[in-house]
Amino acid sequence: MNIGEIKPVNGRLQGHIATRTIDLPKVGLRPVQSMHERAPVFEVVALNVGRRWVQVGALWEATANKTGESFLQGSIDDPSLAEPLPIALFGTDAEGYRVAWRRREMRDDFGGARQNAGRPTGVDGAGGGFGESTAGADGSLMTQSDLDDEIPY
Repeated sequence: MNIGEIKPVNGRLQGHIATRTIDLPKVGLRPVQSMHERAPVFEVVALNVGRRWVQVGALWEATANKTGESFLQGSIDDPSLAEPLPIALFGTDAEGYRVAWRRREMRDDFGGARQNAGRPTGVDGAGGGFGESTAGADGSLMTQSDLDDEIPY
């Protein structure tokens, strides 16, 4: 899913990133000057409410396994976020980049992220997150006396 774009503006790479809950109207890519082989290619900086540029992420070069296409990948992070936002940028320094986001974990049918590699999660680790079933072994509805009313907290 595309969540922004970064284009060359007066010799600098600037743009925006926005999701339903994140709005970074001024984002820039600052080249990293390092000889270390694991150093990022760019720092991601954003203009804060005090109108200062602050680092909110970093990007490294990557290559797509299937197509061999080069792209940039990294994340946006800030104490105000519940977790880092993984991003990938596709394009070039000269033409600009499309900023894409991809969920690292699959969602289940109800929209929540799966936590155990596709196994349903619930209070007791089974049942898809809604506790035990109200159906008996033969598929019939269990009576109230068959159900455990205790709710673990």
